[in-house]
Amino acid sequence: MYLRHFALREAPFSITPDSAFYYPHEGAQAALNMLLVALRGGEGFLKIVGEVGCGKTVLCRQLLNTVQGEFVTAYIPNPDMGPDDLLHALCHELDIPMPQSAKRHRLLNALKDCLVKHALEGHRVVVCIDEAQAIPVRTVESLRLLSNLETEKQKLLQLVLLGQPELDAKLQLPEIRQLLQRISFSEYLGPMAAERVAPYLQHRLATAAASDATDTQIFLPAAAQAIATFSAGVPRLVNVLAHKCLMLAYGENLHRVEIRHVLLAAADTPGVQRPPSWWRRWLGLIGLGQLAGSRRPASLRGGVL
Repeated sequence: MYLRHFALREAPFSITPDSAFYYPHEGAQAALNMLLVALRGGEGFLKIVGEVGCGKTVLCRQLLNTVQGEFVTAYIPNPDMGPDDLLHALCHELDIPMPQSAKRHRLLNALKDCLVKHALEGHRVVVCIDEAQAIPVRTVESLRLLSNLETEKQKLLQLVLLGQPELDAKLQLPEIRQLLQRISFSEYLGPMAAERVAPYLQHRLATAAASDATDTQIFLPAAAQAIATFSAGVPRLVNVLAHKCLMLAYGENLHRVEIRHVLLAAADTPGVQRPPSWWRRWLGLIGLGQLAGSRRPASLRGGVL
């Protein structure tokens, strides 16, 4: 829609996780550094907990890209499955051919044989489980059994759990406390600091730019600050607001995003922060009530101020 207008080769603010757009703000880089140090140190169980929309999946994919060639990797994006189904999924990820009828004992033996083979060849295996808060309690036992796979010198399998805060609550349940005791390192992934939002916007625009000559100074400082306020630094909300702002600027044939574009986008976006005094003051200053119906593209109409 607006790619040619802003000289972009791809959409810069898609909410689809893409490690090419990974931005190393303090929280994300601290989590990534912890994972890399712990994995290279041979730790067995690691955990990342973060709020919705704070970039856990992008972090996971960045981790997998970083250790590619150094580790054998497997990725389970949705662990909401039974115990045997999880083992089947791991066999599939590690290229272990197993019939669908195979039972737990056979699956565990096949996994152990594969992991021992990798260890003898000097390869370490890491499995990343995304959305780990969705793991059924009865399936957690499979993870515990996997954590038992080790030699006298090292773990045969290293596991990284990434999930929402509900994961911490689940791990506190008495029936799975043994798994909690095996987690050696954990990190919290929160929103970006407000001052990181403007560099984040520019980073994504530069990554999506059609050429080095593309002007990535699209968001005026006040607009970037407003996005930081409304999004509370949550990357997913930043992306949603920024995308709508680009649509609005494009609809007016402008090459800069102004604060009024952010206000219109925020009015159309559920879940944003709306500080009442700040909101009302800007409405009065720019006459947003009159702008809302007449200047908003059809795709954004229907939002409520």
